[in-house]
Amino acid sequence: MTMIRNRYIAVASMFVLNGAVFGIWASRIPAISDKHNLSPAALGLLLLLMALGAVVAFSLSGRAADHYGAATVTKHIAIFNSVILILIAFAPSIWMLSISMIIFGAISGGMDVAMNAWAAEVERKAQRPLMSSFHAMWSFGAGIGAGSSFLSATYDVNMPTQFTSSAFVVLIITLFIISTSGQSKHNKKHNNAPIYVLPESSLLGVAIVAFCASLSEGVIADWGAIFLIAVAHVSEGDAALGYAVFSIAMMTMRLIGGQIVHQFGVTKTARLAALITMIGSSIVLTFTSFAYILAGFGLIGLGLSVIIPLAFSRAANDKNVSQGAAIASVATLGYGGFLLGPPLIGLIADISSIRTSFLILPVLAVLIFAFSRYLSTK
Repeated sequence: MTMIRNRYIAVASMFVLNGAVFGIWASRIPAISDKHNLSPAALGLLLLLMALGAVVAFSLSGRAADHYGAATVTKHIAIFNSVILILIAFAPSIWMLSISMIIFGAISGGMDVAMNAWAAEVERKAQRPLMSSFHAMWSFGAGIGAGSSFLSATYDVNMPTQFTSSAFVVLIITLFIISTSGQSKHNKKHNNAPIYVLPESSLLGVAIVAFCASLSEGVIADWGAIFLIAVAHVSEGDAALGYAVFSIAMMTMRLIGGQIVHQFGVTKTARLAALITMIGSSIVLTFTSFAYILAGFGLIGLGLSVIIPLAFSRAANDKNVSQGAAIASVATLGYGGFLLGPPLIGLIADISSIRTSFLILPVLAVLIFAFSRYLSTK
């Protein structure tokens, strides 16, 4: 029991740090966009580069997790979390920023696959649902990151200063976790399998659900602050609260997600989550009040919170595919939506408006509802 508890703390800490780095970045997108004078379309293309970096890393990380152990791969990738903040903060040109975003995508995508594989190992050994609570820690970290951006913007701390100090804190905590956490199992029997694989037929429906959920999450993460500035006419500091509210709502629901799944079952939980997401999306699209939009963001966070944990847990326990390969394949088609969706939003916003582009949210919620049965193994 003590060993499981220690492993839980180590994995949860990695989720917190990874979420914090993303929350810091996502909440300062308006500042980064202003610094480089980016149009919505240009920002969308920049996010596409981030997506490409992640897609390349998904399967490579999954193979590495099988071969060297998910814990080892997670810890090695985590070191670069602090580096990427420095690269983004001090990128002197759009070209250097573009390279930084490719690297950011690779780090984020690679670590996401590895730490979810590690989390699945701890969940199996504990013999109880833990994946939702791990993702709650990611949301907690994202909320901390977004909160730090809110304070920095409110008190006129410039983006390079915030990112540099944050990078130092992230590095120190990461080194401490690495020095105290253990190893995880290797699975070398799949060494001859292809590096890049699409989901098996048993996982295709899971990947579609994950794609819809993560695309929705990416829309709020990368465009939520800009949406608030454009629609609710708030300051950059107040706009950072949007992702903070979204992340806190996700964290809150994920902390009790395991109990909800145990009570209602996987399919019913996913369908209820889709309905809540639909309601939140409708509020965001209907009202222009800052308070109402924040409430909508919160409801979307509540709804989406359990979907990705359910998808990764289902993939990790597939009987036909190795853990690392299964998670990587679902991530490639599914979680890739977290990174591929925002560029699409940018292109739509450039052609029409940011508000029009958010119409995609209720559509995605309907698709999650329709495909939710694939998240269950029964």
